[in-house]
Amino acid sequence: MENSVSYSAIEDVQLLSWENAPKYCLQLTIPGGTVLLQAANSYLRDQWFHSLQWKKKIYKYKKVLSNPSRWEVVLKEIRTLVDMALTSPLQDDSINQAPLEIVSKLLSENTNLTTQEHENIIVAIAPLLENNHPPPDLCEFFCKHCRERPRSMVVIEVFTPVVQRILKHNMDFGKCPRLRLFTQEYILALNELNAGMEVVKKFIQSMHGPTGHCPHPRVLPNLVAVCLAAIYSCYEEFINSRDNSPSLKEIRNGCQQPCDRKPTLPLRLLHPSPDLVSQEATLSEARLKSVVVASSEIHVEVEPASTAKPALTASAGDDNEPNLIDCLMVSPACSTMSIELGPQADRTLGCYVEILKLLSDYDDWRPSLASLLQPIPFPKEALAHEKFTKELKYVIQRFAEDPRQEVHSCLLSVRAGKDGWFQLYSPGGVACDDDGELFASMVHILMGSCYKTKKFLLSLAENKLGPCMLLALRGNQTMVEILCLMLEYNIIDNNDTQLQIISTLESTGVGKRMYEQLCDRQRELKELQRKGGPTRLTLPSKSTDADLARLLSSGSFGNLENLSLAFTNVTSACAEHLIKLPSLKQLNLWSTQFGDAGLRLLSEHLTMLQVLNLCETPVTDAGLLALSSMKSLCSLNMNSTKLSADTYEDLKAKLPNLKEVDVRYTEAW
Repeated sequence: MENSVSYSAIEDVQLLSWENAPKYCLQLTIPGGTVLLQAANSYLRDQWFHSLQWKKKIYKYKKVLSNPSRWEVVLKEIRTLVDMALTSPLQDDSINQAPLEIVSKLLSENTNLTTQEHENIIVAIAPLLENNHPPPDLCEFFCKHCRERPRSMVVIEVFTPVVQRILKHNMDFGKCPRLRLFTQEYILALNELNAGMEVVKKFIQSMHGPTGHCPHPRVLPNLVAVCLAAIYSCYEEFINSRDNSPSLKEIRNGCQQPCDRKPTLPLRLLHPSPDLVSQEATLSEARLKSVVVASSEIHVEVEPASTAKPALTASAGDDNEPNLIDCLMVSPACSTMSIELGPQADRTLGCYVEILKLLSDYDDWRPSLASLLQPIPFPKEALAHEKFTKELKYVIQRFAEDPRQEVHSCLLSVRAGKDGWFQLYSPGGVACDDDGELFASMVHILMGSCYKTKKFLLSLAENKLGPCMLLALRGNQTMVEILCLMLEYNIIDNNDTQLQIISTLESTGVGKRMYEQLCDRQRELKELQRKGGPTRLTLPSKSTDADLARLLSSGSFGNLENLSLAFTNVTSACAEHLIKLPSLKQLNLWSTQFGDAGLRLLSEHLTMLQVLNLCETPVTDAGLLALSSMKSLCSLNMNSTKLSADTYEDLKAKLPNLKEVDVRYTEAW
């Protein structure tokens, strides 16, 4: 039959509405014939009848509750309405939402209800809230109740399952911001209880669950969204006063540059008068006064420093805003912005920063949390607030202590040209409040993973050489190792700087010992790279990293061009020895445990390599992408690796001399 639809089960017929049932049932061609069609018609007729009865009852309740006289009767009608929705045979979300919308409208039109009446209504509609989100107006009513009666039992007994459901199932707070606001007020209400943060901590534990892995993937992103919004609200009054708050350039320049804006009282930045400045300039000791900016919730204090040093300024004619860290890393001569919050904002900030600290304690949540916080999603006023950065330091420390690369790599910037937590908590950064202990911890974890690269060392040498030398002078072993690596990889070109580094190393016991080891390695390196020795070398199967190191230390290998480590037990650790072979052009790593970290090191040092065999090695896209810097590669075997099609296309585009490629048994095949 033309335009006929074939159905194999009666459940498919349930999709049809009663109004269209006669027309469509005539077109159905279902095996089984008339009996099944009669059952479908009967089901649709019942659904249509129940729907019609439901609409009549909803209309009746809307009319009754629109003109309430006695609230005892209204409460009784609400309970009846809720029971009717729960027992309805209709399977439709609107069945449960309609009573909630009626109650929401009732509460918005009657603002003179007593607290007890409020709580009675909330308890009455509680069964509907177990499986349904409250509508926006009802969320506002719940927020008001949390603020006014945070110790009410309704908050614990009724709101807790509602908020748990929101955190587990909400997909986008951007579409329903009042759900986020309700969750935010609920957590603040928990914090107002006698036990305070202990109650909040137990709530977070209940959201995570008793196992080591949270079964609800939406809980963490939703909790972080609530925390970020709450922290932003603490500084919102100052942020929204755009005519009164300093721009990024003003913060960078200490709010001392001339400004065309005319801020209004009482919230403005006041500059010291020229007369006062001229008088102070004539004194033997400069006495710079503090400037205080106050509002109902925020007090901003500008404290000029006493030492004279050139300020960080943008290039002439450049109207672009400086990057985030630059605008906060004010030089000592410039003013530093100290923000002081009001009591309520201070409590809110303390509560939600504590939640971020709690979230960072869960191993399964830490990778996602680090990724969410990597772009530094906080306003500049928060980053200039000493209390905030001091409390958040615990979270950053947890990232720095995590051995997983996916966690501690988030300490670095999210993309080139931007700064990350590593820069913010480095010496000289606005958030650094110690002598560099956290900085040393971050450098240690980054250097211990796959970031032992020239690029990272060059960045440290250009931006943080002073702090590195100071910490090395105090005996910090990580910084001593960093300085030794800078000398070993020839990162420092200036002879005076090299001599200063050597003097620093020789001033401590650990530095002197590591520098002597470096000198020994350099002598061995000269012997290794001395011309002579074989041009081809094949290690026996089952050889290890130690065997390779022992072999290369036994003579000169300056002529070695072809090295085969196929079917041996070498790992990425042997890369430190391979990069010392100056003439190496062909390297066979077939069926070894050589991984991504080793590839990164090879790509920085063996730029003249022409043939590389990675067949049946555990390398992934993360390491293979680094090969794009090896422009001399002519032959590359990636057979049976975790190569993806996108990475393969990227390598082909960036390696112009690549002629022979083996990608069999990969995604790119």
